[in-house]
Amino acid sequence: MHFYPTFFRLVFSGMDAERAHRIGFALIRAIDRTPVGWGLRRFCAPDASLATTAFGVEFPSPFGLAAGFDKAGKGVLSLTVLGFGHVEIGTITGQAQPGNPAPRLFRLVEDRAVINRMGFNNDGAAAVAPRLRSARQRLARRYGARRPVVGVNIGKTKKVDIADAVADYLVSARELAPVADYLVVNVSSPNTPGLRLLQSVESLRPLLEAVRTTADDAAGRHVPLLVKIAPDLTDQDLDDVGALALDLGLDGIVATNTTITRENLTTDAATVMAKGVGGLSGAPLKARSLEVLTRLRAAVGDRLALVSVGGVETPEDVIERLEAGATLVQGYTAFLYEGPFWARRINRGLARSRAA
Repeated sequence: MHFYPTFFRLVFSGMDAERAHRIGFALIRAIDRTPVGWGLRRFCAPDASLATTAFGVEFPSPFGLAAGFDKAGKGVLSLTVLGFGHVEIGTITGQAQPGNPAPRLFRLVEDRAVINRMGFNNDGAAAVAPRLRSARQRLARRYGARRPVVGVNIGKTKKVDIADAVADYLVSARELAPVADYLVVNVSSPNTPGLRLLQSVESLRPLLEAVRTTADDAAGRHVPLLVKIAPDLTDQDLDDVGALALDLGLDGIVATNTTITRENLTTDAATVMAKGVGGLSGAPLKARSLEVLTRLRAAVGDRLALVSVGGVETPEDVIERLEAGATLVQGYTAFLYEGPFWARRINRGLARSRAA
C-alpha cells in the first residue's frame, strides 16, 4: 500500500501543484462512483474501537481531513470512503470568489511541506449549502448511525472590508449551519488581507457571539462552534483566546492554521523565497502545533474540545496529539505525499495502539 510515494515522485512531483491536486481529487471522486468505491469503503473503514465523541457529536475515528482539500463541498462522500472520521469543508465565504492569481500552491518536497496563497477560492455559501445537505443525507444512507462527520470552515470574503466582516460571516453561518455537523470560524489564514486582525480578543468576541447566535437560529438546534487560530500567536495570545472561548461557551478550538514563518526548512532559502508569500503547512509545523496544543490544553483544562492540526503524518503523530490533550486530530499536507490509503494507515495504527 506504500507504493504512492514512488507514484507521486514519478507522476506528480514535476507537475504544477494545483493541477496535480485537481487531477488527484477528480480521480478520488471518479473511483467512488464505481464498484471499487464500495470495496474501498469496506477496506478503509475505521475500526469500531476508534469511535470518539467530541462536542456531543459521534465520530467514527478521531482522525479527519482538515479544511483546504475540499474547498467547495464536492467530494465529501468520496473522501470519507478513504477512512477519514470527518471531513472539514472550506474555507467557504459569504460570496463566491476566485481566490488569488495562480500559481498559488507550491510544494517543498524535501521538507514534506506546502506553501499556499490560495485566497479562499470557493463557490460561495449559497452554492455549497445544497451540496452539503445532499452529502449528509447520502452519508446517513451509506453508514447509518456511525456516519463520518461533516464540518464547515467559514471565512471572510476578500472584497468585504474588515469593518463589515461580522455581517459577511453571518451570511455563511445562515446558509451553512443547517447542513453542518459543526462550524469553524477561520480568522487565521494569512492569505486574506487583514483577516488575522480578527484574532484579537476585542475583535473575536463580537464575531463569535454573532456567528453562534445566527448559526443556532438558522439551524433550529445548537451547532457546535469552534474557532481556528494561527500557530504564530504568542503564548499570551493563546491564553487569551482560551479564556475567551471558555467565557463564550464555545465548543472548541482548532489549532493550528498555516504559518507565515519559514523556519527549520531543509529547502534552500533562495528556492523558498522564490515561492513568495503564503501559509506554510506540513512537517515543519509539527513542533509548533504540538506546543500550541499543549499550551491550550493547560489553559482550558477539560472544558473545551481541541482539534490539533499541523505536521501530522504518522499514527505515532496522532497518538502523540491525543496524549497531549487533543480531542480530534486533522491532517492535510501529508495526504498529498502519502496518497489515498493514508487515513487507513493512521486508523490501523491507532487501533493497534488501543488493542495493545
